[in-house]
Amino acid sequence: MAMTAAFLILLLVAPAVYGAEHVVGGSSGWTQSVNYVKWAAGETFTAGDTLLFSYGSSSHSVDQVSQADYNSCTTGSALASYNGGQNTISLTKTGPMYFLCPSFGHCGGGMKLAINVVAASGTPSGTPPSTTSPPTGSAAPTTTPPSTNTPTTHSPPPPSGVAGSLGNMNHLILGISLVLAPIIALMG
Repeated sequence: MAMTAAFLILLLVAPAVYGAEHVVGGSSGWTQSVNYVKWAAGETFTAGDTLLFSYGSSSHSVDQVSQADYNSCTTGSALASYNGGQNTISLTKTGPMYFLCPSFGHCGGGMKLAINVVAASGTPSGTPPSTTSPPTGSAAPTTTPPSTNTPTTHSPPPPSGVAGSLGNMNHLILGISLVLAPIIALMG
């Protein structure tokens, strides 16, 4: 009985250790009414996290694209394509990642997302994504020419205050609990 209880606790708590799930666009989801540049600025994407794209499958889908295709809203050569209304994408590598909606006019209207995935320690690898503002009015989308300079990386500021240190302490306590709970269950 104790072994079963420990196993159930392990199953319930284990997903919290592996990474955060970022619901793209927050409660609005993957839609044309969200400013994804602003949304992404409020998130920290870490290797091991996941992106959850939730959208109306009849009008939207998700393409993972190169930076050049992101900047120009080109949809013909996606690195990966997702459809069906809900997709979870694992962030397994550090560096920039680019997504857009390939439906006609949606990317040009701002339905695109650029993120930078950092290492679990908080140290980014690769280059941060360069983003362009969604066009206003009927102007054509702006593009950023590829950089020929050597890329530089910027480390995010370390967590400050009580919240930063308590967050790390919670992960440590959770990890220790996950290891000790089965051991105690086996002994009892």
